[in-house]
Amino acid sequence: METNAVLIRIAEALERLSPPPPPPPDFSAADAFVWHPQHGGTLAPVRQVARVELGMLQGIDRARDILLENTLRFARGLPANNAMLWGARGMGKSSLVKAAHAAANTAHAGSLVLVEIARDDLSTLPALLTKLRATARRCLVLCDDLSFEREDADYKALKSVLDGGIEGRPDNVLFYATSNRRHLMPRDMIENERATAINPNEATEEKVSLSDRFGLWLGFHGCDQATYFAMVDGYADALGLAVGREALHAAAAEWSVTRGARSGRVAWQFIQDIAGRSDLTHK
Repeated sequence: METNAVLIRIAEALERLSPPPPPPPDFSAADAFVWHPQHGGTLAPVRQVARVELGMLQGIDRARDILLENTLRFARGLPANNAMLWGARGMGKSSLVKAAHAAANTAHAGSLVLVEIARDDLSTLPALLTKLRATARRCLVLCDDLSFEREDADYKALKSVLDGGIEGRPDNVLFYATSNRRHLMPRDMIENERATAINPNEATEEKVSLSDRFGLWLGFHGCDQATYFAMVDGYADALGLAVGREALHAAAAEWSVTRGARSGRVAWQFIQDIAGRSDLTHK
């Protein structure tokens, strides 16, 4: 009897030491969440998403229209495709996803939840989908800057999720990813698999097939000077900058030369500098 009593006390002590399970996520708390698997699998609400308005995104009209239409269909409960946004840095890939999410919720209030998952947490994606399956809200999962390196096997887990696996991807979940790489992995990784495989073509197809799991491929390419100036003008108008266009463009051109690039990100950084010099506050 004494032994049983000791065992009971040990079990009770262990229960007190172990952390309680996290409460189920409250999907009514916000329209955006960040997935934290290292904190017991919690979804942290984001009160205000860092984003720009859809109308401020210049030079990506075709990608904008396609992604917005796909997102609106999903928000209405209609079939839609997973989307891969790939291409040049700073051309508005992640900004477009966040702007499309906001536009969908404006058109259909409270219909769509944006959930961000870090690249390094992809192995926990099945656990995240289990939580999202329980809500009636539509969930848009975003993985920003997605890519894979040598000896990285997480792409197989992502392929399984995109294919649906035996359980199937939840009907209320869509997956969007952004990447600087069209096929998500460096060429030498693909060529290395080809060189060591019994059938080189099958090895290559195994790697490239991950991108095929996305129904939408939207390419983003570097912009010319006219498009760059249109981006600058759009941001300047949004902030109410009282600067002549000729002087603004001359300063913007000089700024892009110092950065060695023309992109939406460079245009935004330039406007932030001008706004700071003009004592303007951006909200």
